[in-house]
Amino acid sequence: MQDMNFAGATPSDTGDLIKDSTISGFMKDVIETSQQVPVLVDFWAPWCEPCKALTPTLEQVVKEAKGAVRLVKINIDENQQLAAQMQIRSVPTVVMFSGGRPVDAFAGALNADQIRQFIARFVGEVGPSPEEQLLEQAAMLKEQGDLENAGALYSQLLQSDPEHAGAIAGLAKVLIQMGDLENARNVLSSAPAEQENNAEILSARRELEMAEQAAELGDVTELEAKLFENPENHQARFDLALALWAQQRREEAGEQLLEIIRRDRSWNEDGARQQLVKFFEIAGPADPFTVKMRQKLSSLLFA
Repeated sequence: MQDMNFAGATPSDTGDLIKDSTISGFMKDVIETSQQVPVLVDFWAPWCEPCKALTPTLEQVVKEAKGAVRLVKINIDENQQLAAQMQIRSVPTVVMFSGGRPVDAFAGALNADQIRQFIARFVGEVGPSPEEQLLEQAAMLKEQGDLENAGALYSQLLQSDPEHAGAIAGLAKVLIQMGDLENARNVLSSAPAEQENNAEILSARRELEMAEQAAELGDVTELEAKLFENPENHQARFDLALALWAQQRREEAGEQLLEIIRRDRSWNEDGARQQLVKFFEIAGPADPFTVKMRQKLSSLLFA
């Protein structure tokens, strides 16, 4: 893994399967095309965090379908008139067109299986690709603590697709857990410019930042001793949260930040809440950690 080289990679060719469009191209790209093949229209916005998670998943599932469905992406900030005509009230919203007309829609960030089920009503079953099966296996190994084999699978995928965002992020996170921050940084630097805002890449970058910060904080036991001496030492509690997160003790880390908020919501210019949000970004919106901690945070803020 240490000698990986991503130089010279070129973007994958998605042909006409996936494209960006505007109000002027909507008739050709969506209405006319959907007369021959169903078209998913992804209404999104650059400021929309759930969009950053959904769009790569939509692209992945559409590629798996191998031409049975197309994806057209519409930036509502640049196409406000079209969004108004389509009565788009929130983003992300995805509309399925078939036979030249909208036939179904969903709002919010669904996962890959939910998107497959949605598409299956119009094009039949869409199964996971070999690439996704490899990613799922790597993620399972990582979850089980088998970092060496997880890293090997991510590396295998990157040999065939050096710009695969999920594999880049996955390998970087494996290296972070192994304590190899330098190689994790190198892997993330291989991500092409167009993936800078990819949700998985951003999550891995956040995790690397956390690990680099934690490396300078000292031992967990020392930080716990500081808190025992003075439970109002919010900086020690904040540092402890980062150190616990670096040890994959995520729930304990979240609880420490919630305790700061409980004791002093305004500490360090809302620093504890902001850090907790960073944890959410790393874990992902559907992760049980995020769901549980968001509920606890809401209870604190709106009590």
